[in-house]
Amino acid sequence: MSKINTNKTVNQPTGNMEASVDEVMRKYDRESNTRIWTGVPGILVKCVLAGFSLFCIYVTLFATFLEEIRLTSFVGLIVLLGFLTYPAKKGTQKENYMPWYDWILMILGTGSFLYFTFHAGTIIQQGTRFTPIQIVIGAIGVICLMEVTRRCVGWPILIVALFFVCYALFYGLTNPSFFGRVRYLIRNLFYTKEGILSTPVNVCSKFIVVFIVFGAFLERTGISQLFIDLANCAAGRFAGGPAKVAVISSALCGMVSGSSVGNTVTTGSVTIPMMKETGYKPEFAGAVEAASSTGGQIMPPIMGAAAFLMADFIGVPYSDIISRAVLPAVLYFAGIFISVHLEAKKLGLHGIPKEDLPHAGSLLKRIYLLLPLIMLVWWVSTNAMTMQRAASICILLAIAVGFVDGLFHKENKLTLTKIAEALVAGGRSTITVGAACGVAGIISGTITMTGLANELINGIVSVAGNRLIIALFLTMLCCIVLGMGVPTTANYCIMAATTAPILIRMGVPILAAHFFVFYFGIVADITPPVALAAYAGSAIAKSNPMKTAFTATKLAIAVFIVPYVFAYSPQMLLIDSTALEVVQIAVTAFIGIFGVAAAMEGHLFARIHPAMRLVLAAGGLMLIVPGLVTDLAGLGLVGLGILVQFFVGKRTRGVETVR
Repeated sequence: MSKINTNKTVNQPTGNMEASVDEVMRKYDRESNTRIWTGVPGILVKCVLAGFSLFCIYVTLFATFLEEIRLTSFVGLIVLLGFLTYPAKKGTQKENYMPWYDWILMILGTGSFLYFTFHAGTIIQQGTRFTPIQIVIGAIGVICLMEVTRRCVGWPILIVALFFVCYALFYGLTNPSFFGRVRYLIRNLFYTKEGILSTPVNVCSKFIVVFIVFGAFLERTGISQLFIDLANCAAGRFAGGPAKVAVISSALCGMVSGSSVGNTVTTGSVTIPMMKETGYKPEFAGAVEAASSTGGQIMPPIMGAAAFLMADFIGVPYSDIISRAVLPAVLYFAGIFISVHLEAKKLGLHGIPKEDLPHAGSLLKRIYLLLPLIMLVWWVSTNAMTMQRAASICILLAIAVGFVDGLFHKENKLTLTKIAEALVAGGRSTITVGAACGVAGIISGTITMTGLANELINGIVSVAGNRLIIALFLTMLCCIVLGMGVPTTANYCIMAATTAPILIRMGVPILAAHFFVFYFGIVADITPPVALAAYAGSAIAKSNPMKTAFTATKLAIAVFIVPYVFAYSPQMLLIDSTALEVVQIAVTAFIGIFGVAAAMEGHLFARIHPAMRLVLAAGGLMLIVPGLVTDLAGLGLVGLGILVQFFVGKRTRGVETVR
């Protein structure tokens, strides 16, 4: 542990800090709103969660039975653990208490899916001949899964699912009998691979769960603290150092954690008090952490596990995804970093004292903690082994690295208790993602079986006409609404099934379309009114939640611009581009982001006049859009803005000196 964590900026009792973090997590992160199990019941529940993680790893690596058996057993256990873990509503929970109706729902819901598991061969051979009791079993399974999702994910995704289900029952399906429509809907959603057991759950059970467990083990090895210390060492000494530390560390931690809210709270509990102590306003401090933590989901090489999911969805190598994600991610964080620097200059803030910073030498001695992450990327990107096998081996590698680290740093010793905690945490985190992926399957299934997908696409295409910008704008709104409060991986599953086809129909390359919807699905975490990551940051910073959310949106302005750019000009994603074009795009886009960030911040050498802010913003936007004409015009405008501000700043300093 570096000195920075014992500095007066974060010097508060450990118990109080942990209580504060837990309270914020329970309020803004549904995954933290769990039942309280203690004593023998607590041990039993933890054993079930750990056993679930081990079961998922075993099935992923070694199972050779029917895919229907693998998928239904996975979802059945998700339902079982969902009711064991999450109460019906938020609030103070009684210890070791679970109401009778939750026991009934848990048994019925789990039993429905396990019925399919143990009768999979017979059910597959039935074809379309299902008895009324089988339809009732399927309906119970669907309802219980949706209730688990409501508890651990929230209402937004459930409202969308219920809308499409109601549309199918009352309008979309053509069977004249209502029971006939119910029968057809339940059969497709529950007993086929067009509903709950479709691609999202398949990918979750095969890939995502292993990466979630891997991330849990990485956290127990101390890699998050290493990321924070590395960020302190790299940027802590510069003007506004703590905010720059927050940007770097949150990008690195968020990439692995896969949770915008969770990363905002965990790293923010360290960085936000540091930023406030340095002199940043509470709203700005909370916004920096929220914007950076949310951006971690688009940061290669892990991208909150979405990189692996996208590779499977599109059918391209994993290395293609991460190589194309680099430039947009760099631009996103460059925009935040520049804004943070300009704010520090405007307020006259300094960095962290040198004596309070960790030493580079001591950090380099612990660089081996990154070995599991490096090997994962290496094995997957070179196709040396499958994604799930690479992640499983890296779990063992993380354990080995943790034991080695414990020999030199007793406080970070990886014990058997920590290993068990990692398995429990992995199992608990999988509940939310698995449930959301199941409901994502319900959404995509109802859209497909009713033909609504084509109607939606045709409707938006007809409204947009030949104007791509309208289709992009409408798709952006859909992504932000559908992405509210939904975990990253499930979020992308929904976007890929519902909105990406719209852009592909409009002529956007498939990779660019999927990146577009992925970016705007994630940005929902900092976009008002449901900006959960921003609200979590404001709770830590003790700031106004809405002001924090709008500030985070302003800081993350690049993520609202860049997706439009690569939709129009896929060269930004290195699609059909030469090396020279890539260099040109990277340089001009970076200068463009600088111009936009300066315009948004309103300070460059001195306060920027409103007219000059418009000049910088216009020039910056032109530079972000690839093209020789726009680049030259943008360079001229941004160059003019910088030159004018340089002389304004020089004159201002001269006046202050005379005074």
